[in-house]
Amino acid sequence: MNRPGGSAVYFDGMSNKRRAVTLGFADTMEINEDGQTLAAWAYADIRRADSPVGTLRLSCLTASPLARLELRDPAVAAELVSRCARLDEDLPGRRGVAAIVGWSLAATASIIAVVLFGVPLAADRLTPLVPEAFERRLGEVAEGQVKMLFGGKVCDHAAGQQAFAKLVNAIRESAGLDPSVQSGVLSTPIPNAFALPGGKVYLFDGLLAKAENADEIAGVLAHELGHLRNRDSLRGLIHDGGTSFLIGLLLGDVTGSGALIFTSRTLVTASYSRDAEQNADSFAIDAMHRLGRPAQPMGELMFRVTGKEGDSGLSIVSSHPLTEDRLARMSREDRPASGPPLLTPEEWRALKSICDPNPRP
Repeated sequence: MNRPGGSAVYFDGMSNKRRAVTLGFADTMEINEDGQTLAAWAYADIRRADSPVGTLRLSCLTASPLARLELRDPAVAAELVSRCARLDEDLPGRRGVAAIVGWSLAATASIIAVVLFGVPLAADRLTPLVPEAFERRLGEVAEGQVKMLFGGKVCDHAAGQQAFAKLVNAIRESAGLDPSVQSGVLSTPIPNAFALPGGKVYLFDGLLAKAENADEIAGVLAHELGHLRNRDSLRGLIHDGGTSFLIGLLLGDVTGSGALIFTSRTLVTASYSRDAEQNADSFAIDAMHRLGRPAQPMGELMFRVTGKEGDSGLSIVSSHPLTEDRLARMSREDRPASGPPLLTPEEWRALKSICDPNPRP
């Protein structure tokens, strides 16, 4: 038996015409206009649609996707709701919200897994495939940014340069590194040292000011040369630059986002993985032992800097965490000096004054 319902507004989804209709409730819900049935919706196919307060807006799975029926009569709405057991099936109710939360958590876990495992794995696999010529070009761009950031002041006192070159070459030769390695001292009070892609190592005058002997500086330089040997700077750039760097790599872009990411990351946080730091430490310890010099002074310098400069965002503490543990390791693996000093007292004084425009003799 067809039970008459109240009035409603119907949009057939084919035009923007607004139709004033009446509803009939029988085996299906009939939508009538002027005695003519415009549509018949099965109750199982009727779904609730978004609607303002005070209006029940409905759609039908078998009707036009844009077809809508709007009810404002509470009695008619209650009658219809009582017949539509699946009215809210497609709405994000409890089960829907749970599904959304579940998928969101799964997506978050996937992102975390990619960041923690996928990106480092990709960086490790891709680093050996990057041509050295490209890495050198990248290092040149980063070097230009470094010099610009710190005023372009490369310390060039002749005697200090000779002492610095002697120290770097001694470490490089003991480690069997290519003579193309480039190095320099920048005039800035920041106590730090870092490696750039393509065989470039820079020492800040602020670290020289903290050092008490040549073995301390030699150990730090050996550590940075270890990063060069292992191409850690390039690996870190691939890791931190992600998609932007990889696209630049494919396009040969070393002057855009990749280089900018590298410079900011290296100078502001300069963080390597723990494995990379441990490997660079091992490289430095072995290099100092081959030179017959102790490795412990490097740890003492880093501990001295972190103890006094621990709050400085650009100090060596940023790139060399867990200094106490590393000092303990270098103390355990230390050996007494068996070789000659790396620099004479005069050379050490010249190196300490490399950034002084009027060094004392």
